[in-house]
Formats: sequence, C-alpha cells, structure tokens
Amino acid sequence: MSWRSEHIWIELIAGSRKISNFCWAFILFLGSLGFLLVGTSSYLGRNLISFFPSHPIIFFSQGIVMSFYGLAGLFISSYLWCTIFWNVGSGYDRFDRKEGVMCIFRWGFPGKNRRILRRFFIKDIQSIRIEVKESIYVRRVLYIDIRGRGAIPLTRIDDNLTPREIEQKATELAYFLRVPIEIF
Repeated sequence: MSWRSEHIWIELIAGSRKISNFCWAFILFLGSLGFLLVGTSSYLGRNLISFFPSHPIIFFSQGIVMSFYGLAGLFISSYLWCTIFWNVGSGYDRFDRKEGVMCIFRWGFPGKNRRILRRFFIKDIQSIRIEVKESIYVRRVLYIDIRGRGAIPLTRIDDNLTPREIEQKATELAYFLRVPIEIF
C-alpha cells in the first residue's frame, strides 16, 4: 500500500502479521502440544488425551524425545507468536522531494533499538536496482543504491512480486526520484 502526492511518496511495509505466519504458528503450537502431551502421558502411564494412545510408547526412549520435541516446538511457536504480536519488520519508506530526505522506518524486537529509523539525502541516491535470481525459487528484490552506503532493500525477499509488478514499482520510484534503474 502506498500514498503519493507531488512531492511525497510513502510506501507502507507489512511486517510479520501475515496469514502464513499465523498458520505456521498455530500448526506448530498444536503439533508441539500433541508431542508434549503424548510424552507426558507415556511418563504418567495413562492417556491424557483419548485419541493419542500412549501405552505403546516407552518413556525412557521415545517419551523423552517426544517431550523434548514438544517443548522445542512450543518455544519456536511462542517466538512466532511474539513476532506476530510485535509486528516485527513493519514500517514505511518515505521519500520527500521537497525536503530532499528519504526515511526508512521499521519496527524491530522490543528493547533499546526497537525503532529503526534511517535517513538519507535524496541527492545521495545513485539508482534503483532490481536484482533477479532464478533457481528453484525465483527471488526478485528491489534495492535503492545510496552513495557511500551500498544497496538497501526496499522489498522483502518473500514478497513474490511478478516481473511486471517489480518493474512497474521500480519505474515509478525511479521516475519520482529522477534516478536511473539498474538490473542485476
């Protein structure tokens, strides 16, 4: 989603609150909870859940491993739920031709450096770069090349933009900033 006027362009960046992250966190939570309950049931010697029979599972080999996998899965699931709750990676890119400043803002993990804000002068922008890597998984990323700072990504690797979409986005941004486009 973006907003544009004659002198300002604001591009909103979606963070980790994506449907796929919700699905993976939920599936991982349920699966790891099942592993933990079966491991605990094998330790106690009785079924905690009727549709997960634990009597054929011996605790000192399989039950311990299942409990370990359950706990590890719960930790990973809680990490995913925390990144979704904090919306890590969300933010905006703001290009202001009137002031001659570009701002990149992202939310990070809680702590001293949760707010990530980088400012650059528009006159230091050398080009808009499109990087395409084709293998089993096609990766198309849009970068902005800043003098003395290198290339900074503007799109995420998992955005899955079509060639037409990334080309159109790069063309519009290059026209707005009045810089050339490079393709790698």
